[in-house]
Amino acid sequence: MQMNTPPRSTIRMTRRGRFVLIATGAVVAATAVAVPLLTADGGGGEDTRPRTLVIPEGWRAGQVYDAVDKTLALPAGSTRKSLDKAGLKLPNDAEGNPEGYLFPATYPLPEKATPESLLSSMVETATKRFNGAPIAAGAQRNAMNVYQAVTIASIVQAEAATRADMGKVARVVFNRLERGMPLQMDSTINYGLNRSTLKTSESDTRIDSPYNSYQRMGLPPTPIDNPGEEAMRAAINPTPGDWLYFVTVKPGDTRFTANYDEHLRNVDQFNANQKKASPTPTK
Repeated sequence: MQMNTPPRSTIRMTRRGRFVLIATGAVVAATAVAVPLLTADGGGGEDTRPRTLVIPEGWRAGQVYDAVDKTLALPAGSTRKSLDKAGLKLPNDAEGNPEGYLFPATYPLPEKATPESLLSSMVETATKRFNGAPIAAGAQRNAMNVYQAVTIASIVQAEAATRADMGKVARVVFNRLERGMPLQMDSTINYGLNRSTLKTSESDTRIDSPYNSYQRMGLPPTPIDNPGEEAMRAAINPTPGDWLYFVTVKPGDTRFTANYDEHLRNVDQFNANQKKASPTPTK
């Protein structure tokens, strides 16, 4: 049976997949932990030129461009401007936009590295990982193409509080899509607004954007970041379950449910915890 979404004036989903009440009215895969952006050989020599560039999981394309500019000591915006001549071999669905295909990893920096060569390495790595088994087979098994799987993985990367939650977050995405429900993910709105925040206002959910998953049905038109392998695996092999909602009540305690009333109780606990954590105003 198709399920209706609760009124938009009642709930919203945060960047980490948390619904909160709105007042009515050689490439080595990178990890998500903090890592040095640039690394150089030690030894105290005069040559301190970076030897590698680390692209963390979940970075947006804009962050990658900025990192390449800084790494190669280029004027801001140089890497973005190089896209037209980079000749990146992207899927047709991407329409020239490499978001989602700048694979998170540690890339060597040869002496003659250029923005075009670095971006090409990232896209080639992503294409190799995504088009091979089991990603391509997993996408087909779930009645979607690889680009759609990457898009779902990018949402999972942005919304899951922990790697252990990724499969469940992916299942919520699938369950909502299958029921004709809007995804209602703040992470997609934040991408459309080119910002990163945990606070999304009710007016934000009414913006006219293809990335507004409160107003638009289905997946956003592109990935919203560059997901890692764990998120990709979750996107093609979501954890079995009937969940439609989730809220991180406190760090390490994310609760998934298919029952809206139960979800509201979880939200109440989340709000209570947030209130306790807020410092008492001084007079």
